Amino acid sequence: MYSQGLIGADGSTDESQDFLDRFQARIDAEEKIEPTDAMPEGYRRTLVRQIGQHAHSEIVGMLPEGNWITRAPTLRRKAALLAKVQDEGGHGLYLYSAAETLGVSREEMTEELHSGKAKYSSIFNYPTLSWADIGTIGWLVDGAAIMNQIPLCRCSFGPYARAMIRVCKEESFHQRQGYEIVMTLARGTPEQKAMAQDSLNRWWWPALMMFGPHDADSEHSDQSMKWKIKRFSNDELRQKFIDATVPQAEFLGLTVPDADCKWNEEKGGYDHGPIDWSEFWRVVKGGGVMNRDRIRDRKAAWEKGEWVRDAALAHAEKRRARKMAAE
Repeated sequence: MYSQGLIGADGSTDESQDFLDRFQARIDAEEKIEPTDAMPEGYRRTLVRQIGQHAHSEIVGMLPEGNWITRAPTLRRKAALLAKVQDEGGHGLYLYSAAETLGVSREEMTEELHSGKAKYSSIFNYPTLSWADIGTIGWLVDGAAIMNQIPLCRCSFGPYARAMIRVCKEESFHQRQGYEIVMTLARGTPEQKAMAQDSLNRWWWPALMMFGPHDADSEHSDQSMKWKIKRFSNDELRQKFIDATVPQAEFLGLTVPDADCKWNEEKGGYDHGPIDWSEFWRVVKGGGVMNRDRIRDRKAAWEKGEWVRDAALAHAEKRRARKMAAE
């Protein structure tokens, strides 16, 4: 059970400056905050929001790839994609479990997702139009996720940090799998290479948007960094991603769709063109091509799986009853 500040007899919490200073001192000393530790309500809310959105993204992210399992070109590709989708489901479960230590139930988080109150990554509201998109998602989307998630292994909240260690290990395989798919296409027929380039053209800018708005426009970034929930700003992570990914595209013989993307010797990184943030906010607010379909499909899966959850709970209850009777 989480501890929200210092709970008094009347149910009030101590959010005094002294308490906040002592909490920040623990953060600055790189101590891990555990669910039973006293914490400011703002810290708890921030974690519930971020971990919940992260979990939702893993679960909704299964949908565009799951759609291609039966259409993958070979049995090997089918098996690898099936394993990847299964991994993503596991990641969602790790993260929901981490959020539950903060006093929020999985049912609450699921209801917020289905109602539209909770968000997930905007990247999953774009359609997968070709097999090349499955490779590009692994290369770019999982690559951007890794760039975001490796620092989370050092997040100040213990359950989140520990969950991310395994998530990042598995995401690294997903990124390599995707890059290998794109490489195969880029080295194939002219038509296959054109398919890979078309996919890169469509996914490049949405992938850059995954890191969130510019730091000056981010509502939560500064406080999250002070609490060491985040370790790098949105713009810093975006720049790291661009610097790592552009050479990979060049190696494949592909071109990122940005005429302003050029190496800047002075800063030791790539310059890039302006990002269309109106597109980002339109998708976040529900205007993406697949927004409605993603929530519809997620709700349908939840409803169809109700009997499985009920059966699992009934089985667990029977086992518990037998164990108590034996004791």
